[in-house]
Amino acid sequence: MRSVKKIQAGILLLITTFFWGVTFTIVKDAISQVDVFVFLSQRFLIASAVMLPLALARANRLNARLLLSGCVLGILLFASYAFQTMALQYTSASNTGFLTGLNVVLVPLFGALLFRLPAGPGIRWGVALATPGLFLLCGNGTLSFNYGDILAAICGACVALHLLYTSHFSRQASSDVYLLTTLQLTVVGLLSLATATARGKEVFVWHPELLWTLVVCVLIATVFAFLVQTTMQKFISPAHTALIFCTEPVFAAGYAYYAAGERLGFFGMTGAALIFAGMIVSELLPDEGKEEAESAAVVAEG
Repeated sequence: MRSVKKIQAGILLLITTFFWGVTFTIVKDAISQVDVFVFLSQRFLIASAVMLPLALARANRLNARLLLSGCVLGILLFASYAFQTMALQYTSASNTGFLTGLNVVLVPLFGALLFRLPAGPGIRWGVALATPGLFLLCGNGTLSFNYGDILAAICGACVALHLLYTSHFSRQASSDVYLLTTLQLTVVGLLSLATATARGKEVFVWHPELLWTLVVCVLIATVFAFLVQTTMQKFISPAHTALIFCTEPVFAAGYAYYAAGERLGFFGMTGAALIFAGMIVSELLPDEGKEEAESAAVVAEG
């Protein structure tokens, strides 16, 4: 039964990653028209408002522990967006994409340090294939490093921690995925609002040209995506989730080719193939005892 749940979780997380990759291009267009934190404020505050009725129906389950969990996830998620945005001001998009994607390496490392989660041969081989794949896909085989790369690396660390703590909190007996998702989306929206206001930007302004971008990003790339992630990480390890999320730049590149005629080239195609190979290998190679040890660690930490 657990293996069936794991397969279903993997498929749903892959669909989520596909939507994130497809919306990458339209988000890039949106933040070229408005301040990125204005866009994030509107996106996440509207998303939390959409989730609110579902969360209120479970209001009797809200407790201090769940509130703290939602705040921690929201802060980590906001930090991921913030550091990625700052990194793009100082370094290239390719460097940012590669260093953010290195969360695939950091998840098993942090998981071992924080939750004593073992990394079986499937994960190790998956990471070994996906990491050079990210390098080729995002950097086209070349990278040069500067101050912005440090910020991008911090972003990757925040993404890794968000994945790990999403898995940890969602598996706690007192957790409700609707409340947990709503809380973290609300925190991201409020922190984005505070940042935009501190930068002198007006958030509550109607931008009719962004209507459909907001509709797609709110309903699909935020409400659906984070609800699926929070729910499905009960059944699949953070390391496997990180490998699945490595396909986001692959889907983004595919949609960019379809919508804007952008081509990957030899290095990009090779990188995409390595990422998919890493994901497949991680599923095919046995990880004896991994899930049991992971579950035991989660219970012990809970």
